[in-house]
Amino acid sequence: MTTAVAMMRPSQERGRTRWDWLDSYHSFSFGDYMDPTYTEFGVLRVINEDWVAPGQGFDLHPHRDMEIITYVQEGSLAHRDSLGNGAVIVPGEIQRMTAGTGILHSEVNPSDTDPVHLLQIWIRPAERGLTPSYEQKKLDIPSHPHGVYLIAGPEPNGPGVLIHQDVRISAVQLQPGPGVRYTVGEDRQVWIQGLQGALRIDTRTLHPGDGMGLVGAGDLTLEASGAEAAALLFDMRTV
Repeated sequence: MTTAVAMMRPSQERGRTRWDWLDSYHSFSFGDYMDPTYTEFGVLRVINEDWVAPGQGFDLHPHRDMEIITYVQEGSLAHRDSLGNGAVIVPGEIQRMTAGTGILHSEVNPSDTDPVHLLQIWIRPAERGLTPSYEQKKLDIPSHPHGVYLIAGPEPNGPGVLIHQDVRISAVQLQPGPGVRYTVGEDRQVWIQGLQGALRIDTRTLHPGDGMGLVGAGDLTLEASGAEAAALLFDMRTV
């Protein structure tokens, strides 16, 4: 069996929310943007690419029964929540919040001058009613990366943050030259979200903001096309 493309999501076709302080692109239906063709991919419910203006952000608001991952690409984001956590997230780090039975949090750009560019990701947990929790880690990625690096998963002592679901998130960071091989296992499906440069995946190329869903076991060849390339890869149980 080989992998097959189940869904393509070009960057320019995503939904969009634009306010005076926020520019947000939605790979899947979110808020006032609804598209029955793009509601989720497996247990991956939300990928929002946000630009938040200096000194602005999301006031205290509630969530429940969702794993919420924040991945900052440029700038910084200040987080506070009803568990008493307060931290600033910067590039090279990842944050996970388990909303569980209910949590309040706020996210604000602490800079007076620079916008923050981030991805916010929602994953449906394996169980409802989990105890809310928070985790933030520095990513264990070399200074000149060329490979696929696990940054989140269901193993409590893994290299990344813990997700309460059978999902592994990896940072794909590639230099020009020979590519790397990634194996999709039996009963697994993969979503790849382009972040930087042109990432070639077998015969297809993803640019920043593009997303692609793949199903079926097999090997993928990932390579940077022309310059450094980066993406996030979500490997999940088929549902």
